[in-house]
Amino acid sequence: MALVEVEAVSKSYARRAGLRTEMRPVVKGVSFTMEAGETLGLVGESGSGKTTVARMILGLTTPTSGTVRVDGVDVARDGRAEMHALRRQMQPVFQDPYGALNPRMRVMEIVTEPWLIHKARSNDDWAMAAQGQGKAALRRKAAELLGEVGLDESALDRHPHEFSGGQRQRINIARALALRPKLLILDEPVSALDVSVGAQIVNLLRELQRMHGLTYLFISHSMPLVRYLSTRIAVMEKGRLVETGEAVELCERPRQEYTRRLLAATPELPAGVA
Repeated sequence: MALVEVEAVSKSYARRAGLRTEMRPVVKGVSFTMEAGETLGLVGESGSGKTTVARMILGLTTPTSGTVRVDGVDVARDGRAEMHALRRQMQPVFQDPYGALNPRMRVMEIVTEPWLIHKARSNDDWAMAAQGQGKAALRRKAAELLGEVGLDESALDRHPHEFSGGQRQRINIARALALRPKLLILDEPVSALDVSVGAQIVNLLRELQRMHGLTYLFISHSMPLVRYLSTRIAVMEKGRLVETGEAVELCERPRQEYTRRLLAATPELPAGVA
């Protein structure tokens, strides 16, 4: 069974049209699957529906029609207990690294909050710390998380505004990894960063995937970045999935004119991606 199954999913929003209310379709009959350990690149222009698809997978938006299953759980229809357990298995990394962090919280609180909320019991040190009996153990585990993303323990005592954009995104990634999820939803994770910093984050994501066997949904408008990270690519245009295929094959022999235009628009990888 595939880790992610998206079957004929559509999403429409109501909008006023004079005295009438009409439904505006944003996603139209999208279907794809994702196997454990792979990276699916979801690519398309702004407004093509990529983020709406991601939100439906995360359970943040309910499909108008169709079905989304993650690890066998129907995201829109299964019960609260199933969804609570599933949320430990899938985590997002958003486009704006500062907006995704609570400015009032120190990094220590930010990266450990998911574990404390979900009361994970997979690690005795962390369970003891959650009960107020092992703050040193909790700090040690938080420092290990930061080490995985290239930050040192001193960052734990600082607030988000004290970091650069790239460092903030590393903190977001550390928080996403706290529960050791199976799936990361990466929604334009480097588009708000300088090119060289974005290249560092892309390389970090690739290394973390090798380290933890993660599955990625990587959302971007940049075909070269999508090709670099992805095993397969799905191309969206105006809410529809217009082309899918193996990353190298699709980029070298695209079938759709829209895909060819996306490839021509960003012909090179940023310096530093390797």
